[in-house]
Amino acid sequence: MSEVVKFYDSSYANYASEVYRGIRIETYGEDFGQTSWVTNEESKKIPILLELTADSSVLEVGCGAGGYALYLAKTVGCRLVGLDINAPGIQNANQLAVVEGLEQRVHFQLCDASQELPFDANHFDAIFSNDVLCHLPGRDKVLAEMHRVLKPAGRMLFSDALVVGGMLTHHEVATRSSIGFYVFSPPGENERLLERAGFRNIRATDTTENAAQISRRRFKARKKFENELIALEGIQTFNGVQEFLSCVHTLTAERRLLRYLYLSEK
Repeated sequence: MSEVVKFYDSSYANYASEVYRGIRIETYGEDFGQTSWVTNEESKKIPILLELTADSSVLEVGCGAGGYALYLAKTVGCRLVGLDINAPGIQNANQLAVVEGLEQRVHFQLCDASQELPFDANHFDAIFSNDVLCHLPGRDKVLAEMHRVLKPAGRMLFSDALVVGGMLTHHEVATRSSIGFYVFSPPGENERLLERAGFRNIRATDTTENAAQISRRRFKARKKFENELIALEGIQTFNGVQEFLSCVHTLTAERRLLRYLYLSEK
C-alpha cells in the first residue's frame, strides 16, 4: 500500500468523539489523546527520567492533541510548551488547556519542528518527543536545535520506532510509511547524531515490545468500532489505518523494526 492515509487528521479532528475516546481507552487504558506507541507504564516514567519538578520549564516536540502535556502540568506542576504541525491537534490542545484551567501554565503552538525552533538558547529545563522525530527530515539539525534551546545539564528524551532491525520488503516499507513522511534509521545512528549534536550520557532502551503491544491493541479497538469509524473516516481511511497497524505489529513482533527510547543530557 503506498497511498497516503490521513491517520492523524482523523484522530485529531475527531478528538472529542466518544468513539475515538473509547479507542484510546481500550488501547492505552488511560486517555491522553495519544496516537503514539507509548504505554501507560512508559508515560509515567517520562517525568522521572527527565527529573521534572514544579519549577521545570518543559518543551514537547510533537504534542498532538495535548493530553499528555496537560497531564504532566497537573501531576508535576511544571510549565510546558507543546509544538505540533497538525492544526486540528493544536486547536484541540489549546481548548483543553482552557477547559482544564491550565492555559497560564501550558501553551500549544503550530510549528514545523524540522525548522529553527522559536525559542532563545538555554530556554528549557527538559525536552521530550514521543515517536515524532521519525516524521521530521534533517534529524541532525533537529537534534542540534533541541540541544540549543535546552539549558546546560538539562535532559532530553525521545523515542524512535523506525530503527531497522531486519529485512523489509518494499511493500512493508510503503505500508509502514502510508500515514505520512518517515525516516528509517540504522542501528546506532541516533546515538551518533545525539553525540554530534553535543549531548552526553546517552542511554538507549529497547522498547520494541511497546510498539508491538499498542499496535495490536489499537487494531482490535478500531475493529470493535468499525461501523462508527467508517461513518466518521470513510472506508478507505479505515482500511488504510488497519493495514498500517497490522504492518506495525508484524514488523515489531518479528523485531524487523525496532523502537528505542533515548535519554541524554546537555
